[in-house]
Amino acid sequence: MQKKWLGLGMSVILATVIAGCSGNDGNGNGASATNGPSEGTKATPTAEANKPPVTLKYWTDDRHDQEYINEMINKFNETNEDNIKVELTVMSENYAQSVDIAFSSNQAPDVLRLKSGNTPGFVKKGYLEPINDFLTDDINTKFGKLMLDGVNRFDDKVYSLANNGNTLRLVYNKDLFAKAGIENPPASLQEMVDSAKKITEAGKSEGIYGFALNFKSPKSAFDRSIREILSLSGHQGLGFDLKTGQFDFAPYSQVIEYFKQMYADGSILPGAESLDIDPLRAQFAAGKIGMYLSFSTEPGVYKDQFPTEINWAGALAPTIDGQIKGTSEIVSAGTWLGISAQSANKEAAWTFMQYMYGDEILKTYHEKGLGIAVVPTIVEQAKNPDINGMEGFLVGEHDSIWPVSPNVTPEGAGYADAFFKYVLAGGDLQAITTDLNTRYNDALSKAVEKGEVVVTPNPAFDPAKPQG
Repeated sequence: MQKKWLGLGMSVILATVIAGCSGNDGNGNGASATNGPSEGTKATPTAEANKPPVTLKYWTDDRHDQEYINEMINKFNETNEDNIKVELTVMSENYAQSVDIAFSSNQAPDVLRLKSGNTPGFVKKGYLEPINDFLTDDINTKFGKLMLDGVNRFDDKVYSLANNGNTLRLVYNKDLFAKAGIENPPASLQEMVDSAKKITEAGKSEGIYGFALNFKSPKSAFDRSIREILSLSGHQGLGFDLKTGQFDFAPYSQVIEYFKQMYADGSILPGAESLDIDPLRAQFAAGKIGMYLSFSTEPGVYKDQFPTEINWAGALAPTIDGQIKGTSEIVSAGTWLGISAQSANKEAAWTFMQYMYGDEILKTYHEKGLGIAVVPTIVEQAKNPDINGMEGFLVGEHDSIWPVSPNVTPEGAGYADAFFKYVLAGGDLQAITTDLNTRYNDALSKAVEKGEVVVTPNPAFDPAKPQG
């Protein structure tokens, strides 16, 4: 089976099509292929008899993998020799806010789910404990090439290790497309608008609409849709211009116009303004939505969380003009779990974290379609997920890792809220865009002055080869 390796940072490699081999651990470092600590790692000593129990709280905002993670936690609770019990809490879209409240009231969890979007902020606020002292030669060999500045490493301190990455795709109902006389998924935004309208016209009497997104959280909705459209179109997907080192939301505003048109056409599922991602998935599984954009977690969702018999698939997102000028960004490829700086049981937290990063758990996580493996030794072992729809999400020639963009908080409304308000109520889009550029670049300048972020413009940046 074909293998292809992509650049990640300066020297990191990532497999595109996962090798279909299994068996021995391929890292050559004697690591165990079980969920327990790898041989040679810095494991917590074997528990003495009657060792006092330790309870760890683990918070995550992932729901797509809840069943599997719960199963692995139960196994850990039953088999670990250190009398550690882990309690899982699955949060909703207000995860970051809940974490803020927990830390401010000294009620923080011991272990947190980290993502590329929240890790820099959590580090800045002092929420996370560096794990450098736990890292051994074996761990560094396994994960070292995926330790990235600005992703999971800050000022030489490592806070998390990689597990998987997510591709972004258009998810569409093939039967609804056929019913509306549409042969292929849209290649351009105008085709997406037209297709959404046709699907709605053909199915509205049955409660079927052409398009939907989880607009209860505009940032979540746009970051799983417009981000993909822009990166394939040759623009950084979160509004940052890598060539100039400044924020420029002009490309973003181009895409927003098409979303506004779908809203004006009545092609978006009614009530989308308050729709969360799981209710959206339930509607899609019931055959009521023609298409939406989301992550490579969706095939696993429709296998386990919302089993469905509909005929669906994943495809590359449309671009602004139908031309692919960049690569689709693989997101959240460097982080997974982290330890709370407030935890009174950091060694126990590491014992659990080490268990979760065991080869078998990471391999199974990929094979279940919960995320696409990025750790090289796991890539070598893992089989392609045998899950309906997964073939459309596997990493291919149009996927790659993009450089990290600065994470700043402007005064006033963020870009997602400002643009979503325009979709619903209209306004002067040029003025909205100019205002966002001004406020985001002001925040960026202040962050640079304080030494919170480092910005290096790259006039030669090539969106077709984002890692050079």
